[in-house]
Amino acid sequence: MKTKTTALNRFMKWKTAALAAVAVATLASTPALAGNDNDEYQFELVSSAAFLPHAHGRVNIESVGPVEIMSVTVWGLPPNTDFDFFVIQVPKAPFGLSWYQGDIETNRFGVGFERFVGRFNIETFIVAPGSAPAPTPHTDKPFPDASSNLATAPVHTYHLGLWFNSPKDAEKAGGKPNVVTPFNGEHNAGVQVLNTSNFPDLQGPLSHVRPTP
Repeated sequence: MKTKTTALNRFMKWKTAALAAVAVATLASTPALAGNDNDEYQFELVSSAAFLPHAHGRVNIESVGPVEIMSVTVWGLPPNTDFDFFVIQVPKAPFGLSWYQGDIETNRFGVGFERFVGRFNIETFIVAPGSAPAPTPHTDKPFPDASSNLATAPVHTYHLGLWFNSPKDAEKAGGKPNVVTPFNGEHNAGVQVLNTSNFPDLQGPLSHVRPTP
């Protein structure tokens, strides 16, 4: 009985690994920017970390009237690792105005998936008609909170980026040690690993999505 159980466990592990490999291969072979209809738009995320040249991602945005559903799949990343996903003004440093969208965690095969609901289209923007006081829950971090904002006219944020949640995870994967960025909830994240620099700075992929009436 013990021998049968061990064999079954080995088979299930092999089957799971094979299915994950097939899923990633299917994603990689699908043509980029292939939308199914006017309500969907698909595009690629490319590696922004030289030490992870095979990191990749794919985003599908479906417009459903008052909101968009953005499905993000990533692969070629370190296994069992947390990452932070942002909507940003430009894909590379200095990134411009940035909005913390959520987290993506990879499985043991280095594959991650998450779905986000919000406004991810040509109307996505940040605006500050005037300066106002801001809360400061993080004052002892490498990047402490600002106590007020700067006024700005509407600024569109059409790009996406993914960051290591931890500088130690980035270093473990081959990145430089002690590189800290503000791109997580506590403002002590690691380096960026994926972005949309395959699009021009002023024409990020979200600019190609039109909201459904």
